[in-house]
Amino acid sequence: MALLTLTCASPLLAREASQTWPDTPLSRTQALAELQTLNALLLSHPSATLTLEHWCATHHLAPQAKVIAQRVHGADKPLPDGARALLGIGADEPVRYRRVALSCGEVVLSDADNWYVPSRLTADMNHRLDTSDVPFGKVVQPLHFRRQTLSAELLWSPLPEGWDMGAPLPSTSDKPLAIPDHVLQHRAVLYTAGNQPFSLVIESYTRDVLARP
Repeated sequence: MALLTLTCASPLLAREASQTWPDTPLSRTQALAELQTLNALLLSHPSATLTLEHWCATHHLAPQAKVIAQRVHGADKPLPDGARALLGIGADEPVRYRRVALSCGEVVLSDADNWYVPSRLTADMNHRLDTSDVPFGKVVQPLHFRRQTLSAELLWSPLPEGWDMGAPLPSTSDKPLAIPDHVLQHRAVLYTAGNQPFSLVIESYTRDVLARP
């Protein structure tokens, strides 16, 4: 089970959109509520891509609520420690790596690292993953996969620790609310309908999930 811990065109336009949040106690409370809502949606649905499309539509982040995967080429990361055990594979089993930025219109919503076992996908799925920018979740949707979240980490909180127990809230500022590049991170393993693990994903959600239209 997951534990929540506190811990598409121009990216510049998306960054500027997120900075329209005023730095007030009310705005900070609203931002935290949005983060918690998005986190709950991600935890309750198997496909992060479809969840982000729903989020994009309900928050009017783009004229068309369609999430695309912008592949990041030339970046390769080794499997995290313990990943082969999580995927149920031996030391010699080939694993492929895919890094994408998931965008809705001009807004980059997530940077995702994905390690997957090609032998557990169809030839067509592997071809699409190698040659297209289609999001991973859409490519493997015919597997009727489920998602087991390993961790869900809130990387930033607009309210101080203990705010719900009476800790003082930050005072209103005349500057925009400062939001870091990434605000939420999920680690998960994807399983086929036959309960076979085939992918490890680490999804880092950007501050632009809070972007106001």
